Amino acid sequence: MLLFAPLIVCVLALAFDHLMGEPRHLHPVVGFGRLATGVEKRLNTAPGNPWRSLLAGLFSVFLLTAPMLGLAIWISVALDGVLLLLAQAVTLWLALSLRGLAEHGKAVAEPLRQGDLEKARDQVSRIVSRKASALNEQGVAAAATESMLENGADAVFASLFWFLVAGIPGVVMHRMVNTLDAMWGYRNPRFLYFGRVAARLDDVMGWVPARLTALTYLLLGERTRAWWCWRTQAPQWDSPNAGAVMAAGAGALNVRLGGPSPYPSGVKHRPVLGGTQAANAASVEAAIALVRHGAWLWLGGVLVVTALIFLVVR
Repeated sequence: MLLFAPLIVCVLALAFDHLMGEPRHLHPVVGFGRLATGVEKRLNTAPGNPWRSLLAGLFSVFLLTAPMLGLAIWISVALDGVLLLLAQAVTLWLALSLRGLAEHGKAVAEPLRQGDLEKARDQVSRIVSRKASALNEQGVAAAATESMLENGADAVFASLFWFLVAGIPGVVMHRMVNTLDAMWGYRNPRFLYFGRVAARLDDVMGWVPARLTALTYLLLGERTRAWWCWRTQAPQWDSPNAGAVMAAGAGALNVRLGGPSPYPSGVKHRPVLGGTQAANAASVEAAIALVRHGAWLWLGGVLVVTALIFLVVR
């Protein structure tokens, strides 16, 4: 039973996610985000002073993560048996967002299929930070496809990875760091130094999961193209983790992503990723399917590893 516990927890967490999705009220990640907003407003008082801002960011990360990490470690030590298994499953469920990812992606793909560009723009603005009003149909589809691929790494595979590696503390720490990076990891005057610690921590914690995600996309899609895109295009991306994930994913789907993108601050010129086909509603749905099939592949991998260990130690 103990040997198969990680597999059981992963299955339960994905089942909870499939049946219930994300909690509509009192989601702990949302509560943590609100707390982080309050801390940032109180402590990020000198964005023009690099060292002071950097130290304030470091202290803020510690202040926000240390108590929750301590609680996660205490739960892991204090509970055992079925109670620990249930606590792990619930924690992993709250960190996962496979159903939510699919819902957000389909909310963009469906109006695109119906030719309702304005509705598609409104829906994509909920999941990306781009200036949605300036996006054409292909731009909306590309933004949503990129979001599915990148968030598949952050919200699905990284959560599974850190649970398998470090249990509840690993899942909790990654979700907190990833949330702080999403809130503070901007290269603008306010967050350039204050958010640097959170951004670097997220890069470190996401390095291995991102490459396992890229490998997952490669195995489930057009392998040769995905490998070529990963090797040649990912190094051009400004994020070491997102580049690998999106290049491999775009290659696996043979869809063209990246390129110039409008943001509120202006047009950002990004490297082109992927293959030859223009993004459309079908590419958004294909990206959702790629992430979903990847989750099944990971469960299969955990099952095989568990079975091999069982045969060795029995």
